[in-house]
Amino acid sequence: MSDVLFNALVTLLVTIDPPGLAPLFLALTSGMNRAERMQVATRATVIGFAVLALFAVAGTAILALFGITLPAFRVAGGLLLFYIAFEMIFERRQQRHEKSAERAITKDMIQNVAVFPLAIPLIAGPGAISAAILLSGDLAGPAPRAALVGIIFGIITLTWLVFLLSERVDHLLGETGRTILSRLLGVILAALAVQFVADGIKAIAAAP
Repeated sequence: MSDVLFNALVTLLVTIDPPGLAPLFLALTSGMNRAERMQVATRATVIGFAVLALFAVAGTAILALFGITLPAFRVAGGLLLFYIAFEMIFERRQQRHEKSAERAITKDMIQNVAVFPLAIPLIAGPGAISAAILLSGDLAGPAPRAALVGIIFGIITLTWLVFLLSERVDHLLGETGRTILSRLLGVILAALAVQFVADGIKAIAAAP
């Protein structure tokens, strides 16, 4: 059992990749102050944990209930992520923030960024959800499933701490650094989105 739990810890840690989410968090919360970023970080991690914990406990049943396959979920998540990447590369997000500076710091704006794309699909993405579902298959029973949820909680807590520390890095970057970082990460996000879609289409095509 301990080996299975350790494998679950490593798998989910690599899949969620908290350090890798830090620069994405900075780019997506550009223009927000520390308090607003803390709200985004807290809301995103809470939602991300809830989604992953739910799929860890009853993921297979949920997908089967709606007739949704993981490959289809991967394609949908990839398309949505590509839209965000497009906005980051061509500064559509920044232009929109500048034209509606007051709206950019409203509660609705903070909630929207936290839910998408931070909570879904960056924290609780197709990879993390599929990993949670597959690991739950190896951890049948209430106690093992509870341990899996505990592992998810620990990794999400680490992600929250990474988000909070990333605000300090933002001060070091400055406006020019943020612009460069946003475009660079937009390209990376676009490539990640294409990979999501390609993997999903490949899996759908290979299905009997």
